[in-house]
Amino acid sequence: MQSAIERARGQGRQLALVFVDVDNFKTINDSLGHAAGDALLQIIAERLQRAVRESDTVSRQGGDEFIMTLPDLDGQETALAVARRMQEIVGQPITLGDMQLVTSLSIGMALFPRDGDDFATLLRKAELATQRAKATGRNTCCLFDEQMNVNTHERLSIEQDLRQALAHNEFELYFQPIMALAEGRLEGAEALLRWRHPQRGILAPDVFIDVAEQSGLITSIGDWVLLEACRQAATWQGLRVSVNLSAVQFHRGNLEESVALALDASGLDPALLELELTESMLLEDSERFMQRLQNLKRLGVQLAIDDFGTGYSNLAYLQRFQVDKLKIDKSFVTDLSSNEQNLAIVTAIIQMARSLRLQTTAEGIETACVQSALIDLGCKLGQGYLFSRPMPAGDFQGYAQRFNA
Repeated sequence: MQSAIERARGQGRQLALVFVDVDNFKTINDSLGHAAGDALLQIIAERLQRAVRESDTVSRQGGDEFIMTLPDLDGQETALAVARRMQEIVGQPITLGDMQLVTSLSIGMALFPRDGDDFATLLRKAELATQRAKATGRNTCCLFDEQMNVNTHERLSIEQDLRQALAHNEFELYFQPIMALAEGRLEGAEALLRWRHPQRGILAPDVFIDVAEQSGLITSIGDWVLLEACRQAATWQGLRVSVNLSAVQFHRGNLEESVALALDASGLDPALLELELTESMLLEDSERFMQRLQNLKRLGVQLAIDDFGTGYSNLAYLQRFQVDKLKIDKSFVTDLSSNEQNLAIVTAIIQMARSLRLQTTAEGIETACVQSALIDLGCKLGQGYLFSRPMPAGDFQGYAQRFNA
């Protein structure tokens, strides 16, 4: 790859060094086994080769990472177009045996000569760009900028500040109402974490959650969220509260004890607590995983699969899990009334849920047209800006009182 850089230097042309990371691959590899993981990587490598131009090179860096050079560029838009094509082709469903996977890529790019004039420098900066892509929400492509060098130091600063936040009670919960769509009735709310940082103001989780997980602080933060959500919901007179569980939080040893403690301390009826899991967690079809689901169900809580449709989806697997609800990802919902493909996906999810006797909640409802379409499809519950943005606990109390007055 250094020779490709030298050719670009001699020709006076731009070149992009691209670093590609397969999202959630470790979960897939650990859950389905190394043979399935290797087969998946082989398919992804073949698809990446199809996606790039003849002049481009693709090589595996190790594990679930690939690097490639895109020479002879007219500008960064050409490189971004290749990246979008990679994501589109790799993102098509992959069948492994009787399972179907939907994978995504986090892609980072550094440009020669703008970002560096040697392979090591460009690779380091492309990796930083990939880290930014993953932090942005995965299935994203980012070009390197100098601010990313600053962000490496910022992550260390955030970790130090997170420890202070736990000690000084700087976290708080916001709540977004969940509505019965046809009846217009308030059913409950989703608890959403916020950090009231003393210098930076209110921060959403996307700013700090990766650092919290990597540092191990997510366990203590998750315990606080559970207890505070239950404490607030205990004052709501029969409304349900939904709490997101991270993969780290779910797989630790004492989750059931933390949930039971939060319920006991708050006095909340367990049936009014809903725990949201992600699709990727369901890949671990192990005895220990199934035992954990059973233990949570014995506590009397509800279980939901969050952001459904964005990852791993298999009817046979869903039948094994004792979940109560599917939450349809907002990426399929927001433009439902004008996007035929998303309409077909949402229709299929609702029909599948009905066949399994599961409830459905649609996320990201922003217009009355989308609400009406969901009602026609048989979706019972929904949330989104059409009803309300997330609000502090005190404001939600007032909202609920006015709504049910």
